[in-house]
Amino acid sequence: MPKVRIKLNSIDIEMLNSICDSIKAIAKKSGISVSGPVPLPTKRLKVTTRKSPCGDGTATFDNFEMRIHKRLIDLPANEKVLHHIMRMQIPKNVNIKIEIKD
Repeated sequence: MPKVRIKLNSIDIEMLNSICDSIKAIAKKSGISVSGPVPLPTKRLKVTTRKSPCGDGTATFDNFEMRIHKRLIDLPANEKVLHHIMRMQIPKNVNIKIEIKD
């Protein structure tokens, strides 16, 4: 039986977890077993910049960091459940990718 793999990623962890919970609730309501959400490693993007705009003065630096959180959900391919998942309101800061695996 084919399976559906849903990959989610976002910089906002609370929003990501709420979307995962709503996907699990949809699947549980229809009686489908779900494996996940599996937390994948968080990607940390770091940028170090100099505080002084002109470049003169003491060498002081600012460090900025952006974290990208990822989740993975596997569930059996069911047309009714996929239709509900695709119709969900997903915020702009959450990226979702749905694949069908054999």
